[in-house]
Amino acid sequence: MVRGASGDSDLNRNLSRRSFALSAGALGAQLLLQRRLRAADTARQSLSAAPGLLDLTLAAMTPNTLRIAIAPAPQEAPAHELGVVEGAWPASLEPAGPARTHDLAWGRYTVHVEESPLRITVREGGKIRQQIWFEPDTANLHFALDGPVFGAGEGAHPFDRRGTREAAVNGQIAPDYRTYGARVQFPWIISPTGWGLFVGQPLGSFEFTQQEGSFREAEAYSTRNIFLLLGHGPAQVLEEYAKLTDFPHMPPRWALGYLQSHRTLASREEVLDVMRIFRERKLPCDGVIYLGTGFCPSGWNTGHGSFAFNEKIFADPAAMIQEIHDAHFKIVLHVVPPGDLHGSVADTGREAEEPGDAVAYWQQHAALEQIGVDGWWPDEGDKFSVYERFARNRMYFDGSRKTQPDRRPFALHRNGYAGMQRFGWLWTGDTASTWQTLREQIMVGLNAAYSGITYWGTDIGGFVPTAELTPELYVRWFQWAAFCPLFRGHGRAWKLRLPWGWNTGDPGPKEVEGNWVASWPPAADLHRTDVETICRKYLNLRYQLLPYIYSAIAQGHATGLPIIRPLALNWPGDAKAVATEDAYLFGDHILVAPVYEKSAPGTAQGRSVYLPAGDWWDFWTNETQGGGATVQGGVDLETIPLFVRAGAIVPLGPAKQYTSEPSGEPPTLRVYPGADGHFTWYDDDGASYRYEAGEFMRAECTWDEATRTLKVTPDAAGRMALPPAIRVEMAGGGAGKLVELTRSGASVKL
Repeated sequence: MVRGASGDSDLNRNLSRRSFALSAGALGAQLLLQRRLRAADTARQSLSAAPGLLDLTLAAMTPNTLRIAIAPAPQEAPAHELGVVEGAWPASLEPAGPARTHDLAWGRYTVHVEESPLRITVREGGKIRQQIWFEPDTANLHFALDGPVFGAGEGAHPFDRRGTREAAVNGQIAPDYRTYGARVQFPWIISPTGWGLFVGQPLGSFEFTQQEGSFREAEAYSTRNIFLLLGHGPAQVLEEYAKLTDFPHMPPRWALGYLQSHRTLASREEVLDVMRIFRERKLPCDGVIYLGTGFCPSGWNTGHGSFAFNEKIFADPAAMIQEIHDAHFKIVLHVVPPGDLHGSVADTGREAEEPGDAVAYWQQHAALEQIGVDGWWPDEGDKFSVYERFARNRMYFDGSRKTQPDRRPFALHRNGYAGMQRFGWLWTGDTASTWQTLREQIMVGLNAAYSGITYWGTDIGGFVPTAELTPELYVRWFQWAAFCPLFRGHGRAWKLRLPWGWNTGDPGPKEVEGNWVASWPPAADLHRTDVETICRKYLNLRYQLLPYIYSAIAQGHATGLPIIRPLALNWPGDAKAVATEDAYLFGDHILVAPVYEKSAPGTAQGRSVYLPAGDWWDFWTNETQGGGATVQGGVDLETIPLFVRAGAIVPLGPAKQYTSEPSGEPPTLRVYPGADGHFTWYDDDGASYRYEAGEFMRAECTWDEATRTLKVTPDAAGRMALPPAIRVEMAGGGAGKLVELTRSGASVKL
């Protein structure tokens, strides 16, 4: 699974981290075009260049990624960009002399450059793949649109960016962050027709009509790089984007289990009691997350920016953490950067620019990691510059690798930038508990996926309670979150975010204001036994699907594919699939259609779902139906529509109480017949970096519909022990067959 070599760290020059060197593609000639500007414009812009010169450099980064560098001569565009992986960039070559037009060979593409106006046209055969041109007096960037366009990071809306105009912004922007979440926007867009554009200018604004897009930078005539990425479809473009900004890291397996956040911590006994209930009631959970004091009366520490434990809860921190570990939970601590709440980039801001300071700041974290803290929740940071936010993302990854070199880090951020997928996770911030928020967060997650943000999620139920936070809304959000990378319960009125919280008769601290809160929630809502039952069903399903989910994570680590996949990644030529913003593929095969509308009393609830071409299996009933049509998915309170593609091979495991729980039960490969199929099944220890040295298991699984045969072929490069046997079953077909799995593989006819 290793995709590149080690590089230096910002924290410690001896700290190894994954980076990916970009290979130079074949560009027949690289171009330095000197373009004359009007003297008046040159004087007004106060260019330091020789009068009237603008340098343009074209270089092939890969066979499908073109670097377009523009700068006032004799300056040069930056040799590296924020968010782009470190590595040797192809050197530019000066042409024999200036010319007005140039046709350059670039593998299967042809690059045509015109001087007046400055325009770059890329063709594949006779088809124009993209045109990029510059305004003569500002050098603002324009480009062609050939249909819907997506991306721009987290929080951008609507889904299709055409017809919008806004600057790339960051943070919780009132008032719409309650619905759309915090914004982590950056200059990256992607088209289902197979192109993407990344602008090396964090500060600027996109504007889109139906046929044209533009990017207006914050500083006129600043030097910058523009990267044009091409592919046969958006999935290949995302792989090119990963080559440019790095592939998603391999997280610890426990981070893919259920995580439970705590807010007001009444006592040490309450902390331990919550974990006891999870285990006694057979509710799977892998991690407990403790909020810091400052946002609640009593948290894990003694205040904002503090790394001192709250003695009322953690009188003996090492012993307490050991008790948490003994119950097979991981512990994650919430931290807020000093100075952020007061609007000044104080300690962490300086640390972002000065590696020595960052090392000193990290040591406060390192001391807690050394007594057993497993991960971090770096909150806030909205007021930091984009460079400081990105450095903060990196610090939590590289710092953990320095402290625990063979343990995979975990950090859950609210801020970041392009390329943060190599360092950590992102959640959408302080959303409101409303049905509209649930609906819009699905769309936000799809655009985050288009933006390369693989490890993403929301607060189950929304962060800020409203009168709409009912057992029904909580259940629907919980069901959807079971099919998101981050599966975390969190929010004010936090005891209602516990799977059993709606059946205690007591809502606990509400932490909300308003005239309605005195009678909220109704007493009847606090005696709902069905909520815990439904949560248990989806917790068990999440843990049973972990072999499938972990394989999808490994696939993304190798290819850049997110685990949440807009339908256009698989069906880019299907206009209905491209426009779908309320359903998605989870991994290769499972189509998820969350329920986001409140049921009407006394009426049956339905859910329209568009199924792309092919045959599909209803996950719950094992009934089949053809695709290319909108169907009605079966819905009741305990069910959301789930469909599986014909030809799918889905690895399953037991319903564990935590991801590392030992089990003697053999893994299951479930086949959904109806078409030929393939799946790459992957496993490793889920915790260390030993997979980089070959300690992994990878097996290619193929289903032949004509012969009804499943073949499983282990990869000889993997040195991890194989399960001695696997169970192979047909969807809806009974107990299945137990099959011995050897290094030479296995074949079974069903």
